[in-house]
Amino acid sequence: MIHKRIRPFNTKETYPEQKLDNDLSQGVVARGTTVFLRGQVAQDLDSRESTGMGDAGAQTRKTMENIDMLLKEAGSEMAHVCRIVVYLTDIRYREAVYQEMGKWLKGVHPCSTGIVVPALARPEWVVEIEVTAVIPD
Repeated sequence: MIHKRIRPFNTKETYPEQKLDNDLSQGVVARGTTVFLRGQVAQDLDSRESTGMGDAGAQTRKTMENIDMLLKEAGSEMAHVCRIVVYLTDIRYREAVYQEMGKWLKGVHPCSTGIVVPALARPEWVVEIEVTAVIPD
């Protein structure tokens, strides 16, 4: 395979209540230099337990921890993030989310897009963050 899959999984285990059967990955390293991360949320990637319920800042912290961990597993790091897309379920969460996210991306200056959506995959999640990064030479 040309691309390396980071933490592949099937949605049957992740979303049993939704009766889905899709093969996905938390991230993909494309041609050895570009890392595409699946939208991350406040969920422990090992136990699949949601965290930070009712607290947009705490959810963002866990989300960024997941992103940091997955980038390291792919051979990259936060300093190499090129693009970030933030999905919020309520514009009122923007300040808390962006303050926490900013701590993780200080000095990085990625391209950023913010989108307000009606809902995410689970009702308790209020923020989802998708990242594209590179693996340095």
